[in-house]
Amino acid sequence: MISKNSHLNKNFSFPFLLKPVGKDYLWGGNKLNTEFGKGIDMKPLAETWECSTHPDGISQIASGEYKGLTLKELIQIHPEILGTRHKGKNDLPIMAKYIDAKEDLSVQVHPSDEYAKINEHGQQGKSEMWYVVDASIESEIVYGFNRNVDRKSIEDSLKRGFLEIYLQRVPIKKNEIYFIDSGTIHAIGKGSLIIEIQENSNLTYRLYDYDRVDKKGNKRELHIKKALDVLDYKSKVNIHQPMRILKYEQGCAHETLCICNYFEVNRMLVNTEVLRETLSFKSDKLSFRILMCFDGCGSIRYEENNEIKIIDFFKGDTIFFPANSVECKIHGKAKFLDVRC
Repeated sequence: MISKNSHLNKNFSFPFLLKPVGKDYLWGGNKLNTEFGKGIDMKPLAETWECSTHPDGISQIASGEYKGLTLKELIQIHPEILGTRHKGKNDLPIMAKYIDAKEDLSVQVHPSDEYAKINEHGQQGKSEMWYVVDASIESEIVYGFNRNVDRKSIEDSLKRGFLEIYLQRVPIKKNEIYFIDSGTIHAIGKGSLIIEIQENSNLTYRLYDYDRVDKKGNKRELHIKKALDVLDYKSKVNIHQPMRILKYEQGCAHETLCICNYFEVNRMLVNTEVLRETLSFKSDKLSFRILMCFDGCGSIRYEENNEIKIIDFFKGDTIFFPANSVECKIHGKAKFLDVRC
């Protein structure tokens, strides 16, 4: 075990791989093992929390001198890795995860920061962004109500079993994005594989779960009163894909997917197979960055103590770049989500 006090006098600025935490929720599939190489002994494997310091699932460091520590432990040793924008914090402000929905997720809603602070012992609320990595022809999501409603009508529909007539169902396709603000009723539909970037929160209020039972034959808990408290009852019928502009540089194309109060997400397409020059990449002093490789493979090179270090990455890997990181060189052919906050 590395001593917490042995590295206090130097900043840590080198990238490293993360080892995720798996979740075996009953609606999950097994694509994260078979197609993304997670190697987690769970069936189903519904989610992998790739970059998380939330107490319900803390990621581990999988490469470099701190290999084996949790990300939370590294932040305690080197709080500067979060960046000057997050000075004084001892947790990540966000969480990043993969979601493999073999079956429909529950119809649910997340609270705002204000509601969670008052009613959930000071926790953060939860707004999130979905990037569709893959989807079947029939895949769809629930996104908001299909008409303006009120609390009484939704409460009555839950008691009488016809909530679904008010739900807006949206067919989804690969490479689409959806921002789910707190208060928006939503659900991921079966056949979807999603990357979710969210606030550092695990607060979910379920309204409807199709009367399913878990392995022990028990129905999952619903949270009707809290859900009714936080729901946005206005319709979301004007949902559309935002305009995206693909920008090119040598060896890379990138586009902005989402900028909100909590995070910024870009899609980055790297192809240096025919280049002698590799792609330069680093974080600034304001914030850490993470790269989530959802397709392809390659390597990252950087210098540490006058030695060249190499991190090989593959489809499904997540790489953490501390704030003000050393300059790195990326080589390969891969698709990433580039996340900062």
